[in-house]
Amino acid sequence: MSTPSNSPIRICVLVPVATSAYNDRIMKAIAPVLPSDVQVEIRNITTGHPDIENRTNWLQNGMPVVELAQAIANDGFDGIWLTDFDMCGVEAAREVIDIPIIGGFPAAAFTALALSQRFSIITILQSTLAMQRGHPQTYGIQDNFASIRAIDCPVSQLDNVDVVVVRTFEAALKAIKDDGAQAILLGCTGFVDVASRVSTLLTEALGAYVPVIDPNQAGFSFLVSLVRMKVRPSRLTYSKVSLQS
Repeated sequence: MSTPSNSPIRICVLVPVATSAYNDRIMKAIAPVLPSDVQVEIRNITTGHPDIENRTNWLQNGMPVVELAQAIANDGFDGIWLTDFDMCGVEAAREVIDIPIIGGFPAAAFTALALSQRFSIITILQSTLAMQRGHPQTYGIQDNFASIRAIDCPVSQLDNVDVVVVRTFEAALKAIKDDGAQAILLGCTGFVDVASRVSTLLTEALGAYVPVIDPNQAGFSFLVSLVRMKVRPSRLTYSKVSLQS
């Protein structure tokens, strides 16, 4: 849908897990990049798993995401920020709705490539490491992908920010020194209040600035840009599908 120039942009933050436990932290994450003319509402799926930590969770939560995305579009929102680095349900939702919906990896990766030539992903668990290793190949940027490393911390423990920062810094430093990374992607939208602190630690350790990309901020900002440009996913890529009632 198109928004009149004098009307605020309406963005829905779709959290693809069956719990609202992370909502406050997600809203805190996007607050620094929230423009004054953008109104935000946050919604969660009501069926599915409370976390996405493996392919099974991802598949289980995918269809509820599509159904909720349709409801959000029907409610007149201009775009959807899907708070999952692995884009749970995003591709399928694009076949159903006529507004842009963005997940974490592409926006974060192309932000990193606007600032560097090689990036590494720091993710949470071995299970997500395996799931995310294929993302760069899917988007044709395998040559720019240095590595992926896990900090062995489930989503439910990411609010222990001091510990997460230390583990992420250690993994990122190895990715830079051993794998040739020049920028770091945080491979989970549960990493909140982490990016700038890790970037500062890396800069101090290396004597050179290293960008660390928060997928919430990169994804939300990119979505707002798409809405302002009045573009949405191509129907040559995503054939229109009607959900059965």
